[in-house]
Amino acid sequence: MKPKLCAIIATYNHHTVLQKTIDALKKEGLTLFIIDDGSNPETQKALQKITSKNKAVFLNRLEKNSGKGAAVEAGLRLAQKAGFTHAFQVDADGQHDLSSLKNFLDIAYKNPQAMLSGHPVYDQSIPLGRRIGRWLTHIWVWIETLSFRITDTMCGFRIYPIAQTLDILDQENVGRRMDFDVDIMVRLFLQGVPIIMSPVRVIYPDDNHSNFDVLRD
Repeated sequence: MKPKLCAIIATYNHHTVLQKTIDALKKEGLTLFIIDDGSNPETQKALQKITSKNKAVFLNRLEKNSGKGAAVEAGLRLAQKAGFTHAFQVDADGQHDLSSLKNFLDIAYKNPQAMLSGHPVYDQSIPLGRRIGRWLTHIWVWIETLSFRITDTMCGFRIYPIAQTLDILDQENVGRRMDFDVDIMVRLFLQGVPIIMSPVRVIYPDDNHSNFDVLRD
């Protein structure tokens, strides 16, 4: 059976590049669920304006900022309730090259049993601290999984098989903040879900900000 794919964007005070992301998703015919994770009034207003003029874009707000993991889970549950089997999740900060989207979708349609994740290809804009932090995380993931098959667990550009992901969320205590990305991917792998990595270019724009907290996440 061909996967029924939608898209999920969890956002906390990010909206400046959201329309560009929506346009790319609409070009591929994807229904989009935007989860506002307790954003400030400026972002709330911008999200309302953006979603009001875009068909097949649905906005859901969490009144209290609960973390990326909680927001993505909310999106996955909405997607499953709407009849979707797979969800493409992309971060709202505009760091990922959306020209990779079509290739991602093609791979997902051919491998419906798998989770697909981006393997980041960085330019010189990545901060040194983030580069070191990612490598430390990779080392612990390799130890945890006893495998080198997962080459990156922190990329916010991925396609989830919804049923398998929600089964884990219903049964296990998974990280609710940025640690969700690493945690859920490792748990899916340990449950026997195939992990497919595919390159995606990533930049760190000077005029953008990240919600990643090195100590908490």
